[in-house]
Amino acid sequence: MSSVYPHYVNKVTRKGRTVAELDEMICWLTGYDAAELAAHLDAGTTFEAFFAEANLNPNASLITGVVCGIRVESVDDPLMQKIRYLDKLVDELAKGKPMAKVLRQPVATDS
Repeated sequence: MSSVYPHYVNKVTRKGRTVAELDEMICWLTGYDAAELAAHLDAGTTFEAFFAEANLNPNASLITGVVCGIRVESVDDPLMQKIRYLDKLVDELAKGKPMAKVLRQPVATDS
């Protein structure tokens, strides 16, 4: 994870998003708080260990779409699917989607 994180930072900041938004999105997906995320990054944690200790957001299954030509909801390997969820969210953040949509928050409706 820690070896890929700088690439995520470059991707989102080049598109006008912030590291704080990236970290918020990663924490939403994994259940880590900012200090836990920083500790994993400092420790050089692998994706396998990073996701093994994560408490994946119950709405992660709402993440759908294509990353690298593969539908994220169709990935069979649990670790690879979690990595693809993260990749998809980074892509959405970089493309300028509002944070509420990236974090799969319900849309408010006026009754």
